[in-house]
Amino acid sequence: MEPLTEALLALLLSAILSLLAWRLGLLTGSGSLSAFVVGAVIGVFGSLSWLLVLLVFTFIGFAATRYGLGKKKEKGLQEGRDGERSHTNVLAVALPPCLVAVLSWALGMQGEAIASVAFIASISVAASDTIASEMGVMYPDVWLITTLEKVPPGTDGGISVMGSVWALMGAVVASVIGWIVIFPENPFSLLVLIPIIAGFLGCMADSLLGATLETAGYINKYSNNMITMLLGSLLAVAVYAII
Repeated sequence: MEPLTEALLALLLSAILSLLAWRLGLLTGSGSLSAFVVGAVIGVFGSLSWLLVLLVFTFIGFAATRYGLGKKKEKGLQEGRDGERSHTNVLAVALPPCLVAVLSWALGMQGEAIASVAFIASISVAASDTIASEMGVMYPDVWLITTLEKVPPGTDGGISVMGSVWALMGAVVASVIGWIVIFPENPFSLLVLIPIIAGFLGCMADSLLGATLETAGYINKYSNNMITMLLGSLLAVAVYAII
């Protein structure tokens, strides 16, 4: 496919799905606009396949957000009023993969495997953390990752057995789908374990930072998301380069 055609398709797809997400109440107006910009950056500076992976993650995240929404609202643990996400939510999970896309383009590595592995890893961290957070709050037995003290669901740095299981599942699903879409010529490569592990460890790092720097007020949950996603990408790149 010609680069111009691919870029135009990325813009069109981003516009349609951002508008649809807004109409369905999944995103606020600012969230929808941010999602369009993010989709355009990923599709133009990365690739159309990268954009498709991002869209799959987005709708998995929406599904996890909507699951058990009534119970989440009773506990005051939902995003927004009814689970909708604003530009701050969108940018917190989208800036790292956007950075990967722009850097890969600027360095002339747009089509290289290592850039795609970094991108998949960033999405894997986001999926792991989002699904663990949205599903984990449904379980009452939560412990602080640093002290193992029992804490209420939704506490920064709180982890649970089932939340950790969901975190691993999120990393697996995002990484496997991302790998199949981006590397269709080698869909069963064991190298998919790199973004899976990076995604899960990134989610655990998110909890660790949540219990320490975030609780202390040095960072907020949005910067925490961005830091851990970047760490996940860097870890994946380092391991891939060594292998």
